[in-house]
Amino acid sequence: MHAALPTPMREAVDDFADHLARVRNRSAHTVRAYVGDLVSLLDHAARMGCAEVAGLDLGVVRSWLAKQRTTGAARTTMARRAAAARAFSAWAHRAGLMPTDVAAPLASPRAHRELPTVLRADQAAALMRAPAGPEGPGGGVPPPGPGSAEVRPADPAGGGAREAAVARGVLLRDRVLLELLYATGVRISEACGLDTADVDHGRRVVRVLGKGSRERSVPYGVPAQRALDEWLRTGRPVLAGPGSGDALLLGARGGRLHPTTARRVVAGYAEAAGLPRTTPHGLRHSAATHLLEGGADLRAVQELLGHSSLGSTQIYTHVSVERLRAAYRQAHPRA
Repeated sequence: MHAALPTPMREAVDDFADHLARVRNRSAHTVRAYVGDLVSLLDHAARMGCAEVAGLDLGVVRSWLAKQRTTGAARTTMARRAAAARAFSAWAHRAGLMPTDVAAPLASPRAHRELPTVLRADQAAALMRAPAGPEGPGGGVPPPGPGSAEVRPADPAGGGAREAAVARGVLLRDRVLLELLYATGVRISEACGLDTADVDHGRRVVRVLGKGSRERSVPYGVPAQRALDEWLRTGRPVLAGPGSGDALLLGARGGRLHPTTARRVVAGYAEAAGLPRTTPHGLRHSAATHLLEGGADLRAVQELLGHSSLGSTQIYTHVSVERLRAAYRQAHPRA
């Protein structure tokens, strides 16, 4: 990614990536995004005659951001790139690579936050009752890549009975996936990362490892418990294989369920139920909104969702207010 940069800059990029991953405990996705932004910034600086990190100044950073803006970058992307520049500048100054923290005064464009699309409570209930998606149980299974953990050896004694058992196992997996996503509001990566030991059946809570390796316990209800019980009793044993490990949710080939497959499952069942296009994150939005509409405390919802900032949770109050306003306009004679 950064092979074309001068050697001192390449070394700074590598050291900064290591700092983000090991010290700041940032996710692999965040590290990739920040490193990509930093390489773009340093490449821009090198083209302006700056061969070392120490030569970077606020004018260079601002001209880089201005160039990004002219190419049509979204406000959210611009905000992230400004944050990446500030994070690198602060780190480089502390590490002695820059005499001053040049990007400290850099202002971030305020990201435009659209209200998330959510299902109504009756639509969410319809999704839980939906027949298998248009691609069959599981919404289809993507072909495994080389070395995929989901590859299952051929069963020489297979046949119709085995295929029917696997199909039923996948169907039970789909049901528990939908129930857990809506009941807990967890992220799709968190759901796919669950192990069997993370489920406390007695207290009906799951232990979730979220962003920044922050752990939290999230409750779920009776319908999700029933789906879990049936999945663990008759579904998971059918799909389990040598590569299953302790994964709670499995793919059709026995490996840990992949988020891409899980997204296909949700979309397929939503289509089968005649609902608008729905994603796992849409179910997370729906769960949060329905909790608040039912009277849940904002701080409690923040804890359940694993948000580090209350500001991330407050957007769901806006959703509820918009629904209230729409109902008022429709029903009140003086609206």
